Amino acid sequence: MDLITMLKNAVEKQASDIFIVSGLPVSYKLNGLIQPQNDEMILPETSEQLISEAYKLADRTIDKLRDNGDDDFSISVKGLSRFRISAYKQRGSLAAVIRLVSFDVPSPKEMSIPESVMNISEKTKGLVLVTGPAGGGKSTTLACIIDRINSTRNAHIITLEEPIEYLHKNKRSVISQREIHADTEGYVTALRASLRQSPDVILVGEMRDFETIRTAMTAAETGHLVISTLHSVGAANTIDRVIDVFPPNQQQQIRVQLSQLLQTVVSQQLVPSLDGKLVPAFEIMHCNGAVRNMIRESKIHQIDNAINSFGNEGMISMDSYLLELFRKKIISDDTAVKFSFNSESTERKINSL
Repeated sequence: MDLITMLKNAVEKQASDIFIVSGLPVSYKLNGLIQPQNDEMILPETSEQLISEAYKLADRTIDKLRDNGDDDFSISVKGLSRFRISAYKQRGSLAAVIRLVSFDVPSPKEMSIPESVMNISEKTKGLVLVTGPAGGGKSTTLACIIDRINSTRNAHIITLEEPIEYLHKNKRSVISQREIHADTEGYVTALRASLRQSPDVILVGEMRDFETIRTAMTAAETGHLVISTLHSVGAANTIDRVIDVFPPNQQQQIRVQLSQLLQTVVSQQLVPSLDGKLVPAFEIMHCNGAVRNMIRESKIHQIDNAINSFGNEGMISMDSYLLELFRKKIISDDTAVKFSFNSESTERKINSL
């Protein structure tokens, strides 16, 4: 099988990912489940051939993969789709996971993203974090928010991504999309440069280390809206994660800084629905006066209670969101319990219903 045929089949079957790993058949992830597509095992030379085809399509050298053992890039196939490729070495052979990305930004309604999340597009300054596990739908949520800003505001939006996934067209805003390593050497360099490029909104694909987090917070301090992601689950965990990146002697200062800058934390995960698809579940925390005090005074453990107490301000916990999906008969009771943060409490609430 050649690469283009494989990509076409994956698009037709509406797969989310393709797995090319020696010793296994070509496999697609369909509605959250990895399914082999035939009985033919991939040999090391076959995986190398398929991955080399991807590099040719990207007009990119394979040297980085051979030298470092990892590489991320994206390709576009005209009339088909865009694809985000994470290539790596395993057991001495080349392997890849290919994520399918639509050419067009999907509508929030199609993706079941609520307006309470889309309202992030109305913020004009500070720091917004969208968090969750890998493959949890963060990139799609971010693309929808950026598209809403693009459609409703006259602004300069700079996105820093590794690699670029959704391609945005200039609408009411001007969008500059920069790919890490292709257009700039790294997040920190690009973030510092972006402050000289008259930005209104800066999207940072991932805050993965101390320098990136520190520079993103500096950008937010200067009056810009900075939106980024972390691989953390839950608002409280996310805030702890940001603070813990800094040395102990700086953490109190960072708590004060974060309490002033942070606007919203959205945590999301994809859960299986009753009709066999995947739907997003969200936790939404907005920084009101009470939450800012908790961050400043190192009372992060109280944030979960605050989220439950301020539902009238648009906050909702992950467990409450899952219960709502269950009440609406979108997900099963087992799914609600399995994906909740406090499974025992969720199970009790379901039984009482």
